[in-house]
Amino acid sequence: MKELSTEQRLLLALVLSIIVVTLSDLLVFRHSKTAVQNQTTTAVSTAAKPAATAPPAAATPTPPAMPPAAKPAADTPAMQATGTAPQVAATSEQSIVVESRLYRVVLSNRGAVVRSWQLLNYHDDSTPPKVLDVVHPPQNPQSDEWPLALLMVDANLQTQANSALFDVKPGPATFHAPATIDFTWSDGHLSVTKQFKFTNSYLVDINTSVTYNGQPVVYALAWRGGFGDQTVYHAAEFVQVFYSNDGKLETIATKKLGTTDHPEIPASIPGPLQFAGIEDHYFAAAFLTAGEPVSAWNWRTTRQAPGEAAGTTEPVAEVAVGSPELSPTPVALRLFVGPKSLEVLGSVNPQLRALVHYGIMGVIAEPLFYVLRYVHDYVPNWGWAIVLLTVLLNTLLFPLKLSSWRSMQKMQKVMPEMKAIQARYKKYSMKDPRRQKMNEEMMELYKREGVNPMGSCLPMLLQMPIWFALYEMLEVSIELRHAPWVLWIHDLSTHDPYYILPIGMIAAGYAMQKMTPQTMTDPAQQKMMNFMPVVMGLLFMRLSSGLILYIFTSYLIGITQQWYLNKTSPFAAPAAAGKKPKKQPA
Repeated sequence: MKELSTEQRLLLALVLSIIVVTLSDLLVFRHSKTAVQNQTTTAVSTAAKPAATAPPAAATPTPPAMPPAAKPAADTPAMQATGTAPQVAATSEQSIVVESRLYRVVLSNRGAVVRSWQLLNYHDDSTPPKVLDVVHPPQNPQSDEWPLALLMVDANLQTQANSALFDVKPGPATFHAPATIDFTWSDGHLSVTKQFKFTNSYLVDINTSVTYNGQPVVYALAWRGGFGDQTVYHAAEFVQVFYSNDGKLETIATKKLGTTDHPEIPASIPGPLQFAGIEDHYFAAAFLTAGEPVSAWNWRTTRQAPGEAAGTTEPVAEVAVGSPELSPTPVALRLFVGPKSLEVLGSVNPQLRALVHYGIMGVIAEPLFYVLRYVHDYVPNWGWAIVLLTVLLNTLLFPLKLSSWRSMQKMQKVMPEMKAIQARYKKYSMKDPRRQKMNEEMMELYKREGVNPMGSCLPMLLQMPIWFALYEMLEVSIELRHAPWVLWIHDLSTHDPYYILPIGMIAAGYAMQKMTPQTMTDPAQQKMMNFMPVVMGLLFMRLSSGLILYIFTSYLIGITQQWYLNKTSPFAAPAAAGKKPKKQPA
């Protein structure tokens, strides 16, 4: 096997790096960064629900409670024995609906929880599409777990509070934001109040309090029962918990939730935190502080996977947020439930913008998104905006391609002499010290002829960060979700259902490679480079249509640019492998 030149090795390294980065993004959820947690491994009480307050649904296991060991014994409600409070409760289950131009939320007075949270400007992936509900009503009755339930130290009190019939004011009806809904319940000992102030934005102000025999107790407000677009393929695998500590966003993948070996037991995320919540690829529910920092807990349960055979389960990520350092004080929070749009997140809290996971190339990806959005303001179709952005980038990068072209021409000029030097030393093994002499002669040749061996690859290296940034930007931008282009492309965030764009990308890439003169003279190496677009195209077949459209357009522009270079600065025909090079002057 012939030894690869420095240029060929660099080119191969670039191609392999693209493949590795792409495959890693396909196999691993890009947003998942394993967070360092303070895991508290303790037993949890699993007492049954009291019959007097149990809902009419079939009996289910008691949801997880806060680890008792995390709470000082002196504050345990069961130890309290002071006076009682007036009993307050409703006589039947009632539903309250709050609507705005952005959402439709259904609340239940059983537990004062959320039973549905629809985002009216977005649809799910079902056929036909339905308005997106980030709560999962069809699945949640299995466990009777819902958003805005309580997480408490005492599992019995927790079950009692989450199944109680709250008195609600104003009474059951449909309200239009802004609206304030007050829930109150007490059995004479345990007293719970929840107040939800709905606004015309994606924010809800929440004020809560829990006391036992008049004394405040430790509790947290939880998002239970799952989150996000349930109709996405393997949706539960892409949900994760996030939190912000000292201004830095951390995420915990679903498989890492809970305490070690006991994912159903809540693990603490010690504060002070600025916010914490749960997210999927395009949407998030974030509990933000209303002044005081907070602490959080995370855990994982399981349930029957929708649409799968009986016994097939899926993980359910859950998170709760409460007062810092487990202090028994009322919990006041601001809850954001909405899309992971840079503009929307920034209007709520600038730190939330980090939920749009651009990866390590975010410093380039975010400006590229703003350029794309600017183009979209004038061309109201995201597909054509991607095409125009591609034209703009390739035009700006053409000077780099021209520099690479000139370096390739210089390399071609000295190729016969390079081959002659390599032929003189090919009888020596790679470890032979005399090989060093070959390298010295090659460097002397480069110096004499003014050739930079990395000259043709350096422009490609400079473009690599832009390619990776574009890949990340097009993959995570919610603006491309369900955004159509033309004809059969109805969603630029998913793969081409008929693979027309990927096939066109492969054909255009192969044509551009054939048009590009090669400095290498080995037929085997030439064939490998010619078929590289085919190999990469097959790997990219199921990437998002938006990204494939960018690559396909880049290849078409590359063909045009290559035709221009071939016409204006053609390469000389490469010397045959065995041809004797011209003698260089001394």
